Amino acid sequence: MNKTVSLLAGAMMSLGLMAGANAATLKMAYDADPVSLDPHEQLSGGTMQLAHMTFDPLVRWDRNLGFEPRLAEKWERIDDLTMRFHLRKGVKFHSGNDFTAKDVLFTFNRLRTSPDFKGIFAPFAELKVIDDHTIDLVTNKPFPLVLNNVTYLFPMDSAFYTGNDANGEPKDKLVKHGNSFASRQLSGTGPYVVSERQQGVRVDFTRFDNYWDTNSPGNVDEIVLTPIKEAPTRVAALLSGDVDFIAPVPPTDHKRIVSNDKVDLVTMGGTRIITFQMNQERVEAFKDARVRQAVAYAINQEGIVKKIMRGFATPAAQMSPEGYLGYNESLKPRYDLKKAKQLMEEAGYADGFTITMMAPNNRYVNDEKIAQAVASMLAKINITVDLKTMPKAQYWGEFDERAADMMMIGWHADTEDSNNFFEFLTACPDTDSGLGQYNSGNYCNPEADKMMHEANSETDPAKRAAIMQKIEQMLYDDAAYIPLHWQNLAWAARKGVNVEPVVNVMNFPYLGDLVIEE
Repeated sequence: MNKTVSLLAGAMMSLGLMAGANAATLKMAYDADPVSLDPHEQLSGGTMQLAHMTFDPLVRWDRNLGFEPRLAEKWERIDDLTMRFHLRKGVKFHSGNDFTAKDVLFTFNRLRTSPDFKGIFAPFAELKVIDDHTIDLVTNKPFPLVLNNVTYLFPMDSAFYTGNDANGEPKDKLVKHGNSFASRQLSGTGPYVVSERQQGVRVDFTRFDNYWDTNSPGNVDEIVLTPIKEAPTRVAALLSGDVDFIAPVPPTDHKRIVSNDKVDLVTMGGTRIITFQMNQERVEAFKDARVRQAVAYAINQEGIVKKIMRGFATPAAQMSPEGYLGYNESLKPRYDLKKAKQLMEEAGYADGFTITMMAPNNRYVNDEKIAQAVASMLAKINITVDLKTMPKAQYWGEFDERAADMMMIGWHADTEDSNNFFEFLTACPDTDSGLGQYNSGNYCNPEADKMMHEANSETDPAKRAAIMQKIEQMLYDDAAYIPLHWQNLAWAARKGVNVEPVVNVMNFPYLGDLVIEE
């Protein structure tokens, strides 16, 4: 059975009727397990999924893309620069420590040191503690996305992460791709405690007995997460009953699931853009806009969507999906092989050149096949590609090192705002501010960045839209990167595992609210 979820579906609908269901165990399989237990180490979908299971944000997105109170019960604007948050009382961390404003301050300060997250919190001047359960977030300038950005703020247990570990290292030390205390130990306020973890093998979660949300209808007291990289194996595990819930489900397996009366397929239109970036510091030719444009004209987005994605994606010519303020409806995919060859000749590269390319093989739907297709398309304009693919746990380290000439990156704007794409993927890379943290192409357009900052301080939606649509046009004209498609979402579960009400366009299933009917 195929169930298509609308973004405007009622949040949590009739789940309250299920609150009396018996406790249950969920066996689930993702394409990979979390690379770390540190919520600030890696800004990725896997990290955010883990955070929603084991921590809680101040506010979170609801199914209508509105804001739902979590550790902040309510909020109010004090002045043009200040938003006051009233924190929930009586909340416990997994360690047994009480949650207070000092934990929010600790987390805010740590986020501002994270290479991946500090760009998100750059608009904020400070966080003021008013009392144990009241804080003020103060921005540098009027800022329209305070609540959007606060969805990233998952308070950490400041007492738990204070002091030194057995190796004499600070417990709050933030190490990318390293073996730190925070990457191995976790104390949040979320519905689940990590009870056992074998990296690359399984992660066991146990329901937190003192979880504050007693109104949650969730009845799952244990979760066993098993990473299964190969999609056919993952689907086979579901159909055989070895697991109850899987994600993602590649388009090639949809018919297989829909035809089985023991499982349900849940699908949703997605907003994650899949792209390739061209490293201008590694390849001299990529500094020439004509060469970048030639690459853009050589890539057949519609062909990739039709043949590889089986129609389960939307061809893209920009980062902002329809519905975002920055979406520029005039921009269309521009596949034109004749034009691509002409541009290569004009730039003096008619005979082509050789590049390296890297992509993950278990992060995005059909990522390896997409990379192979792009490599074949580039061969037609005499760009020879040395392609290497790898599991995402290894890929992110290579990506951070900018280890190849072209690298794949997918991005969902967790703020649901176009500027998030620009800040991370196309802004001039700047270690101090965190801007351009995922710009492996080292592309830099100061004019576009100036407009990006302007949009961040513009509170009029129509004016913001005009600014960001102009940025999209500039990036398109400059072939700053290669957009491929917006990836749709699909999950599958055995009947009785009611995943439909807890999945969302952000792809952060709120598993604490999951109800299983036996």
